[in-house]
Amino acid sequence: MRSSYGTVAGLAIAAALCVGASGPAIAQGTLNDRLTATAQQSSNQDERLVVEAREIVYNNDKNTVSAVGDVHLYYQGRVLEADRVTYDRNTRRVHAEGNARLTETDGTVATGERFELTDDFRDGFIDSLRVETTDKTRFSAPRAERTSGESTVFEKGTYTACEACKKDPTRPPLWQVKAAKIIHNNSEQMIYYEDATIEFWGVPLLYMPYFSTPDPTVKRKTGFLAPRFVTSTSLGYGASLPFFWNLAPNYDLTITPTILSRQGLLGQVEWRHRLMNGSYNIRAAGIFQQDKDAFLQPPFGAGDKTFRGSVESTGRFDINQQWKWGWDVAVLSDKWFLQNYKIKSESLTSTYFKESTSTVYLTGRSDTGFFDLRGYYFRALTYEDWQKQQPVVHPVFDYNKRLPGPSFLGGEVAIDANVTSLTRDAAQYASVPNALSTPLFTYTNGQSIYYTCSTFTPADCLVRGVGGTTTRASVGLSWRRSFIDPLGQVWTPFAGVRVDAYALDINTTRYQNGEISNFLNPNENFLARAMPAVGIEYRYPLIAATNGLGTHTIEPIGQIVVRPNETRIGQLPNEDAQSLVFDDTNLFEWNKFSGYDRVEGGVRANVGIKYALTMDNGGYADVLFGQSYQLAGTNSYAAGDIAHVGLNSGLDTSRSDYVGRVHLAPSSKLSFTGRGRFDEENFGLRRLELQANAVLGPVTTSVMYARYAAQPELGYPTRREGLLTSANLKLSENWSLNGSILLDLDRYLQDRQRYIENPSQPYAKSNPWTVAGVSLGAVYQDECTLFGITYSSSYKDAATGTKNRDQTVMFRLELRTIGEVSYQYQIDSGSSVTDGVSSN
Repeated sequence: MRSSYGTVAGLAIAAALCVGASGPAIAQGTLNDRLTATAQQSSNQDERLVVEAREIVYNNDKNTVSAVGDVHLYYQGRVLEADRVTYDRNTRRVHAEGNARLTETDGTVATGERFELTDDFRDGFIDSLRVETTDKTRFSAPRAERTSGESTVFEKGTYTACEACKKDPTRPPLWQVKAAKIIHNNSEQMIYYEDATIEFWGVPLLYMPYFSTPDPTVKRKTGFLAPRFVTSTSLGYGASLPFFWNLAPNYDLTITPTILSRQGLLGQVEWRHRLMNGSYNIRAAGIFQQDKDAFLQPPFGAGDKTFRGSVESTGRFDINQQWKWGWDVAVLSDKWFLQNYKIKSESLTSTYFKESTSTVYLTGRSDTGFFDLRGYYFRALTYEDWQKQQPVVHPVFDYNKRLPGPSFLGGEVAIDANVTSLTRDAAQYASVPNALSTPLFTYTNGQSIYYTCSTFTPADCLVRGVGGTTTRASVGLSWRRSFIDPLGQVWTPFAGVRVDAYALDINTTRYQNGEISNFLNPNENFLARAMPAVGIEYRYPLIAATNGLGTHTIEPIGQIVVRPNETRIGQLPNEDAQSLVFDDTNLFEWNKFSGYDRVEGGVRANVGIKYALTMDNGGYADVLFGQSYQLAGTNSYAAGDIAHVGLNSGLDTSRSDYVGRVHLAPSSKLSFTGRGRFDEENFGLRRLELQANAVLGPVTTSVMYARYAAQPELGYPTRREGLLTSANLKLSENWSLNGSILLDLDRYLQDRQRYIENPSQPYAKSNPWTVAGVSLGAVYQDECTLFGITYSSSYKDAATGTKNRDQTVMFRLELRTIGEVSYQYQIDSGSSVTDGVSSN
């Protein structure tokens, strides 16, 4: 045996390993000759093996070469480290001992007490193996076998995605999988577990004889997804096991069968396809109901249907950087299907009422323009909405373009255009308070539905929608330019004109469509109006800086708009301008109506004052207060249309109500916004909205409060008032609690009014602090686990005050790289016409 030291000796084992069993270690040629021959055999740099070591030991008797002391072997992108590495030229195997560590080309690190590998590191055995991948997943086993560099078998193996405890690494992780055998197949990118147990904190909780998962590097893989479970009175107990089919890198199919103990098999399928310029998906669900008695009979439920289902699709495609087109459509067998069977839908909108909105659109944007063309189909999902009263919009078109003004005027010219065409089968009416209302349909069991007016007069009845087809085209042209005088005053003259043209085909047959003649002339098919306007806006910002506080800006604002009177008030349909809210956001708008079907007329002045503070520490505050005056001509807001829009708005007097806003944000962790409207005579509160957000140490909270005075002319006989609070408490780095509560502070007033209007019905008395909704939850989240449990309770119907509540408990557990399991339990609260569920 002979020992050698130094840099040249550090390369000798490389020659021995690369040459393999081609000759004795020392007998033939010099060391330099051998290295030269090795270099010629390995022309590819990646194929060469490079060795770093403190000492090289040759054992001619055993025909071995050993590298000793801080050994590093580099070969084909892999790195083998150990205290001692011995190459046996008889068996062509490498033995690494003492702090052995193998780093793969992808960054995966395997450590063990002893490695026994082939000379290309692709096969062998490893004792006390520990593997950590690049995405922080970990394998360990007393002994493992490596085959062809593609498959590793861990005998009595353990797998986890959790980090070891820093204070006590010997403690079991939060969860781990222990199996008699764990097989990691790199070529298949799969991990197979045989005779496996999932442990939490070292305690076995779930045994599975066999299961498999994609390895952590896989983003898409054909196979079964995590199961889901559901329990409800109408469905029974249910379990689903989705199957994901990865057909290609850019399209896939997911099939989800759900077995329901009361209703049978619910089938769901989703197709997803990504193309060069966009993507689309198609989703379908359906079931042949086994127990129809679980649901109410029409029109309160789908208890008469054997088959129920839905088909949905969403797509978006880019034409170029500025133009795109797409769709979001849904076809439902009935309005209760999505809710009854817990189907998630991208078409759902959930504000005060639920509806499924289908749309097809084409949009374009530039720095100076906007184009939007789309159609709408609304599927009502609440029992109070009659589908025949829902409009089909075909289409609505919006266009805006800003251009430099002509050279002799300067400033900016804006072109605005809108075309809206819609059709509905049946007109929709609503009675004002203290006027009698009557149901459209009353059934033998005494239940009534779809309330309408008893007296069809403009004073007692509101027209929410006109039967037939209504088409309106509007084009507006405006100009404005700002001048700043030597004193810093900003003068902005403006002028504009808007022309509206209507084509009406009003239906006066069937249902109650004929009653429209009490409000409009159904024989007028083509109507038009024009509204020119000219005005000027004045602002004078006064700025002062103070040491230690910030920069103050006080800005008086005045605006006057001169126009002729609005024409054809109450003689035209109003489809898109029924939502009028007068507040700080539209105080200085030329036209405060929310849509094109109404236009402000007459001479009006808008005045206000604004104060802003920009703090040195980055905080901000501003206050705005103002009022609007009708100086001449007909007040458009005092002359209500067929929907009474403008009345009770705060603008329907010559001096409007006062509006104001306060916004405070002293830091990024604290903000408050309040806005209100106050009576112009006695400063009484007409409208108030408050919102506060705060981050106070471990607590993140928000509070929203709203109070709206009664608007009897618009169909709101009582005030509307509510309070929503939510909070999140971070108990530790991983644990948090969250909750919210929604208080309906006017429900007792609605109950009283409902009883006054229908004294034959029972008086559903509520208290002034009615809890309309509440949710409580706890969440644990770390690098490998997400656990959450949530309880939620809310009214099934926010419109009628039913006592029945929608109570749900949801449980979710996600183990990173393993999968997710969820369970939803619907607490029985009896039957309710709001969700079509029977108490049977």
